Formats: sequence, C-alpha cells, structure tokens
Amino acid sequence: MSAEAAEVSRPSRRGTLYRGDPGMWSWVAHRITGVLTFFFLFAHVLDTALVRVSPQAYNEIIETYKTPLVNLMEVGLVGAVLYHALNGVRVMLVDFWAKGPRYQRQMLWGILVVWLLVMLPGAYFMLVRTVTEMFGGS
Repeated sequence: MSAEAAEVSRPSRRGTLYRGDPGMWSWVAHRITGVLTFFFLFAHVLDTALVRVSPQAYNEIIETYKTPLVNLMEVGLVGAVLYHALNGVRVMLVDFWAKGPRYQRQMLWGILVVWLLVMLPGAYFMLVRTVTEMFGGS
C-alpha cells in the first residue's frame, strides 16, 4: 500500500477527542464535577480555619463572598454537586443492579431531567437577591 493510500484510509482526527455517546460525556462531567467539588471543599476548609487564626481576616473573606460573581459561582457549585450526586446514584445502579446496564441511557436522561427540574427553580431563588441588588427592585 502506498503512502497516499494509507493517508486516505486513515480516519480524520478533526473535532473532539471524545466521540462517544452521552454515557461518555456523562463520565467526563462526573469527573469534572467531582474535581470542582473537591476544590470547593478544600477552599471552604481553609477559609473556615482562618476564623481561629484571625477573625478579622475571616470576616473580610466572608464579605468578598457576598458579590454577584461569587453568587453565580455558588449556582454553578450547586449544579455541579447536584449533577455529581444524581449521576453517582446512576453509576451505582449501573454497577450493582442486574438491569442497570440495560437502562443506563434512560437513567442518564432521567437524571438530566431531574437536574433541570431542581436547578431551574433553585437558580432562580439563589439569584433573586443578586439581581435585585444589581438592577434594583422591591
């Protein structure tokens, strides 16, 4: 086989590395949300420990958490933890339920629907204060 023929038969590598089905994207999202949650917990332990070292510094740090940007990050954190928890239950069902592998795709869409049903009103109530402060209102 000539080099030109080998080049033609080789599949193109354009686009994303992950060409899998939604199950693979679920795996990627599960890992990302787990790492994000870990880093939040790490920062939370550090800032809480600061109260014993310097209560004044602790109060200053807590004041920085009352900004609109941090409020958006809190919504993202809740979304990440909620997805990670729901997907974790799905993974356990796939691993330990005899019919789990057969229904894994339906369970994935189910957790995404539950995630949306919880996140939409949750994000609304979490952002009301920030939007009111930024744009006024009663």
